[in-house]
This record gives sequence, C-alpha cells and structure tokens, in this order.
Amino acid sequence: MSEPYLSRWRLRRDGPSIRTPHARLWPVLTASGEAAMLKVSTETEEQNGHRLLRWWNGDGAARLLAHEGPAILIERSHGDSLRQRSIKGEDDACTMILCQVLQQLHRPRSAPPEDLVCLRRWFADLLQARAPLPPLLEQCRSLAMALLEDEQEIRPLHGDLHHDNVLDFGARGWLAIDPKRLLGDRAFDYTTMFSNPDLCGPGIHVATRPERFHARLEQVCRLADIERTRLLRWIAASAGLSAVWFRDDGDPADIDEAVAGMALQALAEA
Repeated sequence: MSEPYLSRWRLRRDGPSIRTPHARLWPVLTASGEAAMLKVSTETEEQNGHRLLRWWNGDGAARLLAHEGPAILIERSHGDSLRQRSIKGEDDACTMILCQVLQQLHRPRSAPPEDLVCLRRWFADLLQARAPLPPLLEQCRSLAMALLEDEQEIRPLHGDLHHDNVLDFGARGWLAIDPKRLLGDRAFDYTTMFSNPDLCGPGIHVATRPERFHARLEQVCRLADIERTRLLRWIAASAGLSAVWFRDDGDPADIDEAVAGMALQALAEA
C-alpha cells in the first residue's frame, strides 16, 4: 500500500507502521532527511484532511508536505499527544493548549477551500436517526436542530480537536492533525474535547467526572470567549451526535451520553 508513495515522493521508512481503524501510517524520512508521516486512509473524511491542512499552511496544524489520492504526507511530531498529561492531572493545562490551538486555526485567512462539509450535513445521523432515540438523545437532537438554524461566527472547523489530535512538535509547539474539513459555528469546534481523553482509549475517566466537566466549561468559556449557555447547547448536541454514531455501530455510548447529560443538567440549572 505504501510502496508507490515511498517511491514517488522519495521516502525512506523510519520505523514500524501504525494501524488505526481507517488508515495505516508509516514514519518516514524525506529525501532531505526531514521526519515525516505517510498516511494512507480508506475513510473519505480522513482522505480529505489535506484540504484544511494545506489552507492552514502549518499555522496551528502540522504542515502538509504532499497529497495524492488516499495518501497524505505531513511533518512528523517527535513528542506526545495531550492524553497522558490530562490523565496525570494536568487537565487544566491541556484545556488551555487545546483552546490556544483552536484560536490559531480559527484566525482570519483567505477564502476557505472548496468542498467543506456544513454542520447540518455533519449532524445528519442525529437529525434523522435510524432508530428511535432515548429521551436524553432526543433532547440533544432538538438542541442541534435549533442551533443549526442560528449558527454564529461561521468559519472552517477542525471538527475533531481532542487530546490525541494535538501533538507536541517541539520548537513548532502544539499542533493539530487529522482535521475533518467542516464549516460552521466556531463554538462546535470546542465540544469534542469534552468527551476526551476518555474516548482516546479504554479505562480513562477524566471527562466524565462532573468536577472536570465544570472546570473545563468555565475555562473554555473564558479562553474562547463563548457564552456559557451557547457552549453548553453545542456540547450536548455534539455529544448526542457522537453517541448516535457509537450506537449505530453497536458500541456503548456511555461516555458521550454522560457528557450530554451533564451539559443538559447544567442548562436546566442555568
């Protein structure tokens, strides 16, 4: 799978390959000796990640070095993601870094790339659920419908900014990888972090702790300058969408449902 790109882009393998549910990655060195990561994906949104990476041009995100078909080549991080720092009790620092990265990604730039996905399309599986929804997720669906009728501060969005998608690039700082090429209300981009790092791997219990949820809520509202009720509504809608995706795959959705529940409870108490 990697051979045509290794030859075409004059790359040398630099470590064992990595498998993910929808892709395979190879650490490589370019002809000039630069450390890079070659990714070949089978999933449409991952294949389209090059659009925003090219547009951001290394500002807040990893630099795109090459793209062809299902393959992208990006600069390689030699540091860790934020997952372990959050687990080890540095969650406030992690939330600050995630907010800082989003502030970079959301900066005004030239005209956005074509073929970005609007949030209404992204939320289709919640808005038109395949199976009857429990009351909790029905509330999330209703919120999503209302929010999508009144989007604010519309701009290109990462769409999946969480603790495993922000890596330490050394002198270049903390940078995002794996964008989902969305276009919509900027508040949505701050929601995925609220279900993580718990969704990054089994046995992680950070995001579902009520004290962490509320600490993050206040921190994000302050750092991102987003009104509290608006953010809570988007958190519930986003967690509801993720929960439906898990349910449709036959998997437990307990993490997202817990986060949605906390957001809805906070809204009820407001």
